[in-house]
Amino acid sequence: MEFIETYNLTGLIIGICTFLIIGLFHPVVIKAEYYWGTGCWWIFLVLGIVGTIAALWVTNVLWSSLLGVFAFSSFWTIKEIFEQEERVRKGWFPANPKKQDKKNVKFKM
Repeated sequence: MEFIETYNLTGLIIGICTFLIIGLFHPVVIKAEYYWGTGCWWIFLVLGIVGTIAALWVTNVLWSSLLGVFAFSSFWTIKEIFEQEERVRKGWFPANPKKQDKKNVKFKM
């Protein structure tokens, strides 16, 4: 951390990690909707709440920022899961043939 602060790399690292976190969530949205449908939205709500609490609890600016980015990317994923369902309905993405009717499917751990 001292190296990062000495050379003022905090902003650059936050930017790179933000890019990677957002990039990670794109395939997660696609896979989550494919296997579980929209019934898994609550997992991302829990991840977002936990990430928000952790961001408030951590005192280091770098880690707090990254936790905040993770938290709000999780919240944004809730919206994207429902939009992904619409994209599948339009035929832009493949539907899971093994998935039952979308209204009756619940996420099971």
